[in-house]
Amino acid sequence: MSRLDTRTSRLRQLEELLAAAPQGLTAMDIAERLGVDRRTIYRDLDFLSTQDIPLWQDEGRFGLNRTRYLATVRLSFHEALALVLAGLLLSRTIDERNVHVIAALRRLATIMPNQLTAHLERAANRVQGRSVDQPQVGVLEAIAEGWATGHKVRVLYRSPRSGEVRPRVIAPYTVEPTAVGIYVIGYDDWAHDIRTFKIERLEHAEILDEPYSIPADFDPESYLATSWGIMTSQEMFEVVLRFSPAVVSRVRERCWHPTQTIDLTPDGGCRLRVRVSEPMEMQPWIRSWGAQVEVLAPDWLRERVADELRRASDQYWLTPHDEELEIVDSGIEIASPETETADPVLASNDPAGDHHGSTSRSSPSD
Repeated sequence: MSRLDTRTSRLRQLEELLAAAPQGLTAMDIAERLGVDRRTIYRDLDFLSTQDIPLWQDEGRFGLNRTRYLATVRLSFHEALALVLAGLLLSRTIDERNVHVIAALRRLATIMPNQLTAHLERAANRVQGRSVDQPQVGVLEAIAEGWATGHKVRVLYRSPRSGEVRPRVIAPYTVEPTAVGIYVIGYDDWAHDIRTFKIERLEHAEILDEPYSIPADFDPESYLATSWGIMTSQEMFEVVLRFSPAVVSRVRERCWHPTQTIDLTPDGGCRLRVRVSEPMEMQPWIRSWGAQVEVLAPDWLRERVADELRRASDQYWLTPHDEELEIVDSGIEIASPETETADPVLASNDPAGDHHGSTSRSSPSD
């Protein structure tokens, strides 16, 4: 390897070391890791600063200004494909016209292999076609900037149950995308605990001057490890589901949860067992299997699902479809077949929200 190649490799390693050290490193630390003397490191740092690499220096430590720095990344074809799949998935999660997502997807498309370019353009066009009337883009911008710079954010949170809009001050710890939307997890000053907020329920967000630090022991993966999707709590439940033989191959073809076990039953069906902290969040997924699944445990979840299915059945059978159409066409108002107000918990398909009303849940209680 030539001397130039050696220095180029070392500069890349130096850049990567600084990018991985938010608190910065001393010249001695860097020299020891790269196997050179401190004078060489000082020369390398001077060179990087002339190449538009945003370095900072404070009390003998060197680092990167992470709000102004994005590293150059070299990808293999399969790594590029992983980014394309992530972009396509993101374009299905985003339900508003987010200009940052569109720009990022189109910029990535320009550096992709020819076989993949059109697919990122397709993802960008999909987001381009979304509604522009929603405020979530600005909210996400403020949350992201507060997260990146370590400043708290004041938000206006709309309760999904009461519809009431309440001011909250949060310290963003992480942002988590799911199939039903994007969530911010952070410390809520009002609740004095970690809470989870769905971005679509934040009607306004502004960055405050008040700084914060993410606790060193906070790990997003550990925090969400007991959830089915995004909801967490202190209590754990074993959920047991029995599936009919008709869907066994579909149940077994993927991992639905890290704790799952699947046992075949004598009739050709199977039992799926998972341990989660909020089984209520599983209800939409359970319903999606229709009559091919039966909840065996816990008992309270079995009762809730059974009651919900009875309510759904009543909507189809208590008032015949043709008869209802005739009544509506004639202009006559009819009462709902339900004699009581539907339980909003049972009616909700959204996993965000504290269904049990406990302040120990990750979602803010109303």
